[in-house]
Amino acid sequence: MSVTANTPEASPSSRALPGPLSPGTHSLTIGGVTQRYHVHGTGPVCVAHPGGPGILWDYLRMPLLEEHLTMVYVEPIGTGAASRLPSHPHGYTRDRYSRFLEHLINRLGVPKVYLLGHSHGAFVAAHHAVHRAERLAGVVLYEGAPVTGLEHGAEAGRLVEKFAAEHANHPGLAEVLAAFGAMSDLSSDEETTAVARGVLPSYFADYWGDEERWAPFRDAVRAVFISGLDENLSPDTVDDRTALKALGIPALVVVGRHDVICGVRWSEELHDLIPDARLVVLEHSGHFGHLEEPERFDRAVFDFVSETGAGA
Repeated sequence: MSVTANTPEASPSSRALPGPLSPGTHSLTIGGVTQRYHVHGTGPVCVAHPGGPGILWDYLRMPLLEEHLTMVYVEPIGTGAASRLPSHPHGYTRDRYSRFLEHLINRLGVPKVYLLGHSHGAFVAAHHAVHRAERLAGVVLYEGAPVTGLEHGAEAGRLVEKFAAEHANHPGLAEVLAAFGAMSDLSSDEETTAVARGVLPSYFADYWGDEERWAPFRDAVRAVFISGLDENLSPDTVDDRTALKALGIPALVVVGRHDVICGVRWSEELHDLIPDARLVVLEHSGHFGHLEEPERFDRAVFDFVSETGAGA
C-alpha cells in the first residue's frame, strides 16, 4: 500500500507553522485513497475518530479539550469523494479504518498519541488498541460497546422503547420512531442524513427541553451512506469481549446516562473487561456528552491524559 507525503492545505495558520501537526486541514494518500484530518489546539496529541459510520467529522469538535490537547480530528475514509473506496459504499471495515489510522498516526511524527473514538469510532478505537497499540499512550472509548449484532440491537431497542414511553405525548416522537424504522432501508447519502437528523432527539438527555439550543446542531448533521458490509457483502460484526481482557494500554470509558444506542450497560461491561480501565458516567448526557456536559467531559479526558501521560 503506497503512501504519499502529508500535505497541509493552505491556510494562514498552517503556512505559519508547517508540518503534519500544524493547525488546519491536512491530507495523505494511501493506496490511491485520500485520508484527511483536521488539527486544532495545542498540547499532547489526541487523535479523534468520529461515529456513524458515515457521519461527517465536524460534530465531534471539542473546543475545551483543544485548550489542553492537540486534537487531530479524523475525516474517515468514505465521507469525502476523494476518500471513497472502489467498493463504496461497502468495504469500510474496522480493520480498514484502523490501517488508515496507523498511517495517519505514523505521519504525525510523535512517539505516542492518545486515541479517542466516539460511537462507531469507539469500535474502531478498540480494534486499533487491540491490534495496533504500539504508538498509543492510551485509548478513550466514548459511547462504545464490546459487541454488535442481535444482543446490542435488542438493548438499543429496549432503550428506544423506554424513550418512547417517557415522551409518549410529544408531537415529535412519531418522527423519531419513523427514522428508526427507516434505518434498515438506507441506500443514499440523502436518506442517511435524514435518518441521522430524525433520530437525534433520542440521542440527547433532554433535546426537547432545550430545543432552541440543539436544533441548529441537528440541522447541521451530515452523513454519507456506508453499508456496514465488507467487500464481500458480509456484515462487519464485532465481539471484542475476549480480546479486551488482554488490552495492555490505559483506557478510559465514557458514557452518557441517557444514551439509547450505546448505553451504560455496555460501558460498564467495557470497564469490567479492560484491565484497570476507568469509567466516567455523565449523568446529564445522552450520546453527546462533549456537547451536553462539556466541562465534565473535558475534565475526565484531560485528567486521564495528565495521569497516564508519561509516554505521550
